Amino acid sequence: MKFLDGLDNDLRIALLAQLRDLWTHNSTALEGNTLTLGETAFILSEGLTVSGKSLREHQEVAGHACAIKLLYGLLKHDNPITESDLFSLHRAVQTSVVIDIFQPIGAWKCEPNGTYALTLENKQTFIDYATPANVPILMIEWLAMLNSALKKSLDETEALKIYSDLHLAFVRIHPFADGNGRMARLIANLPVLKSGFPPILIDRNKRRDYLLNLSTYDIEAGQAKVGQPLLPESKLKNNFQEFCRECWQASLNLVTEIGSRQYARSHS
Repeated sequence: MKFLDGLDNDLRIALLAQLRDLWTHNSTALEGNTLTLGETAFILSEGLTVSGKSLREHQEVAGHACAIKLLYGLLKHDNPITESDLFSLHRAVQTSVVIDIFQPIGAWKCEPNGTYALTLENKQTFIDYATPANVPILMIEWLAMLNSALKKSLDETEALKIYSDLHLAFVRIHPFADGNGRMARLIANLPVLKSGFPPILIDRNKRRDYLLNLSTYDIEAGQAKVGQPLLPESKLKNNFQEFCRECWQASLNLVTEIGSRQYARSHS
């Protein structure tokens, strides 16, 4: 990853740990995990538990960190990303020990899923995600979009756009029974990382804006169906892209800070 180039080994390790902790904390917190950033870092660095916190929350944090490692591993080869790769990531993210045949782990969903959301007019509506029968075909299209982006050397603007597009499309399909948000925030970063940039991390403190951006686009685009555009054009796409740009600043700042430390070392 190019953003690590030129750094001393200890600074590389420190930066990767900071990104892992921040990424894991934000993404799991968006799903309701109550562990703080400090507690998340403690669990991942020391391998110990935090008193008063549930086993599920510890598993979510450990699973997400494992998924980040798997994601970095996918960058080390030039093979196309496959559904098998997505299933491996999903098994890392979904650490529940409860086995439910209607909520498979490491496989596409087998039951319809959807959610209630508010429209821009502040009215409640229901969003239907793609049907289980349509998921395999839609995900072939989504993987083609991902693999096409991975063949290119993207500049910052292009990396931001493809992250936003992949994220929106993945959430619109909602291919898994659970863990779709965490998966989208992981896998959409592959082209960003491949092009040498640090990951885009959605800020847990902006959860309401994040969900509103996703739901308003989903409502306007309608249910994802085979034979229809996977990502219909809309000004709402631009809104989400701008939201992602704001969130990206956190990891960009970490890289700048470490770079300044490296510069100070090299010129002392």
